[in-house]
Amino acid sequence: MPIFLFLAPEQNLMAQKPDIPTNKKIYFASDFHLGAPNDESSSQREQKIIRWLDHIKSDAYKIYLVGDIFDFWFEYKHAIPKGFVRFQAKLASLVEEGIQVTLFTGNHDIWMFDYFPKELGITVQTNPISLSFNKKKLYVGHGDGLGPGDGKYKALKKIFTNKFCQRSFSWLHPDIGIGFAKRWSRRSRISTSAAEEINYGDKEHLLIYCKEMEEKEHHDYYIFGHRHLLLDVKINSTSRYINLGEWVNHSYYAVFDGDDLSVLEYD
Repeated sequence: MPIFLFLAPEQNLMAQKPDIPTNKKIYFASDFHLGAPNDESSSQREQKIIRWLDHIKSDAYKIYLVGDIFDFWFEYKHAIPKGFVRFQAKLASLVEEGIQVTLFTGNHDIWMFDYFPKELGITVQTNPISLSFNKKKLYVGHGDGLGPGDGKYKALKKIFTNKFCQRSFSWLHPDIGIGFAKRWSRRSRISTSAAEEINYGDKEHLLIYCKEMEEKEHHDYYIFGHRHLLLDVKINSTSRYINLGEWVNHSYYAVFDGDDLSVLEYD
C-alpha cells in the first residue's frame, strides 16, 4: 500500500518572501489533542476551537497548526479515524475563503499522509520550516525529537516514520489498529494529568536547540509546540523562542502582525 508524505521544500518557502497584506495577521496554535482525555471534553474543546477559528478568520492571512492537533491520527488507504468532522469542515471552509492553512504533524498525529491535502486543501508539514514575512524570519515546527536528550523517543520516532512499519500497521483492521493506538495515546502526559509541565530554564531542550540554530542562521522567532508549556524566552536581543502551550487545560495561541508576535489566550 503506497504511503505519501506531503512536504513543501523548505527552500521554496524561503524563496518566497511575501509581505502580509494590510490589516491581516498570521496565527499559530498547537496541541489541541482532540480525542484526549475523553470524547466529552474533546467535543467541548472542538467547539471552542471552531469558535476561535471564527473569531480570527476576519483578519487571518495564514493559519499554522503546529502539531498534535489530534491525540491520535492514522490514515488508512480507505479509512481515517472517525470524529471531529466539524473541525475538519471548518478548516475546509477557511481554505475555500482563501485562508492558507498549514498543519504540522506531531508525535501523536505523525501518520498524516494525503487526506488533508487532497480532501481539505491543507498543506501538511512533517519537519520544521523557515518562513519569511515583512523582512522577519520565523522558524516553525512541532518540536518533538529536537535538541539534546530524549533518546528513547527519537528511536521510537524512527520506527513510527519507517515506511515498512507504517505499511505493516496499515494491514491491521482499523477497529484493531485505531483502537490499540488510541489506548497507547491516552497514556500520554496530556491525557493523564492536568498538571503543568516543568520549565527547565536554560536546560530546556528546545531552547538549547533554538540557540544552536541561531548560531547557524538568524531567525526573529522560533515557534514550537510539544512542550504543553507556554514559553516566551529571549534567545538574544533580536530573537525569541515561543512555545504555544496546549488546549486541553488552556487556549493559547500566537499572532504575528508583520512587525511583532504576541501570545494570547482565547477566552
